[in-house]
Amino acid sequence: QLQLVESGGGLVQPGGSLRLSCAASGFTLTFYAIGWFRQAPGKKREGVSCVGSSSSITDYADSVKGRFTISRDNAKNTVYLQMNNVKPEDTGVYYCAAEPGGGLSLTQSEFEYWGQGTQVTVSS
Repeated sequence: QLQLVESGGGLVQPGGSLRLSCAASGFTLTFYAIGWFRQAPGKKREGVSCVGSSSSITDYADSVKGRFTISRDNAKNTVYLQMNNVKPEDTGVYYCAAEPGGGLSLTQSEFEYWGQGTQVTVSS
């Protein structure tokens, strides 16, 4: 059974750092495009970052460029989202999503498989 599980969320102060993990089971993440999305209270879910399938090419939303980094660890079948210099507007539920053979995309409709999400709260 194909499954994505996010972890690493929590409460962090503005300017702090957090690393989110997206662990896959039932399939090999290497051959999938992976996207990170987030949904703030009362807002639509938005794309944050993505990495193409069988690739290290990445893309980021303008709001997180220079602060967030997406990376793969193929040995652990896990994708990470390193979040640095976080801001209160980064608060939300963060989801990872996978699409077999997909390219770079921050469009949620292009991703077939989704995790349950992990809460990130940025507050002092």
